[in-house]
Amino acid sequence: MSGQDWLEKDFYQTLGVPKDASADAVKKAYRKLARKWHPDQNPGDAKAEEKFKEIGEAYAVLSDPEQRKQYDAIRAMAGGGARFSAGPAGSGGAGGFEDVFSAMFGGGPGAARVRYSTNGTGAGGADFEDLLSNLFGGTGSAGGRTAPFGAGMGGAGQRTGFASPAARPGGDLRASTSLSFRQALEGATVRMSVEGDSMTVRIPAGVRDGQKIRLRGKGRPGAGGGPAGDLVVAIRVEPHPVYSRDGDDLRMHLPVSYPEAALGAKVQVPLPDGSTVALKVPAGTSSGSVLRLRRRGVRRGRSVGDLLVEIEVTGPKSLTRDQRGAVEELARSLGDWDPREGLAERAKA
Repeated sequence: MSGQDWLEKDFYQTLGVPKDASADAVKKAYRKLARKWHPDQNPGDAKAEEKFKEIGEAYAVLSDPEQRKQYDAIRAMAGGGARFSAGPAGSGGAGGFEDVFSAMFGGGPGAARVRYSTNGTGAGGADFEDLLSNLFGGTGSAGGRTAPFGAGMGGAGQRTGFASPAARPGGDLRASTSLSFRQALEGATVRMSVEGDSMTVRIPAGVRDGQKIRLRGKGRPGAGGGPAGDLVVAIRVEPHPVYSRDGDDLRMHLPVSYPEAALGAKVQVPLPDGSTVALKVPAGTSSGSVLRLRRRGVRRGRSVGDLLVEIEVTGPKSLTRDQRGAVEELARSLGDWDPREGLAERAKA
């Protein structure tokens, strides 16, 4: 931003605040306008993009106490109306611009007072920025070019100037959201409130309970044309009555009957998305056995986990007379078979 920009642009008007607005009022106004004109909220709108850039330029100056002081002083200079002249302290007609100029450069009683105006060109033909450039230490060169606006300001060997500051990135925002187990597996689009604003956020598939995800460019707008910050979202995943998560694998308990476990069977296993898949239970499978369904677990990008199915052999709580007779006949046919053989010895080890 050139010095002429400081003279021509009313940053207070851009942010819609009075000249005596507090730092908090300036920040509040900036945030409100930045949210309204942010390019993400106005995709493809060149006017909104330009407006957002102007808001950032204004805030970059007014949020910095030193730059704001310099800006106010330069704007005050531009309001003077006298021709450029110099005279002894106390000469008639002094005031306004020369007082500001004197204060900026340490003028006091007995110092020469400087006066000039911005009425356009006259005798001598120099414009306002050329005058300031010369007064602030700029020197002419071939072709009539001058040193940058504000060069040398503050005394010999010191260069402060009024160039705009480097672009500054916006700060990060933090929020949290709760997802169902299925939403966490499949990904979801959720609405959440962030610092009083309603925002639509896309949560990627495969997030875990307690995980924090970073959404680039969804934070506070940058200053001076800098990039926006990020939105950091903490994820809470509600527990599921059937499935649990083990890394990228899912786990579940599958009840099977004694005949299915003893004789072997093909059973249907439900999946989190509501579909089912066939699982072969080998003959002689015991409770606690874990069978693996490949690529039926958590999908994250190209990686897909497995579904680990733990078998639970179960029986009915009540039997009819015929069923009881059949079980008793089975028991007699098993003879001396002891399912707990060797357990006592292992327990003593």
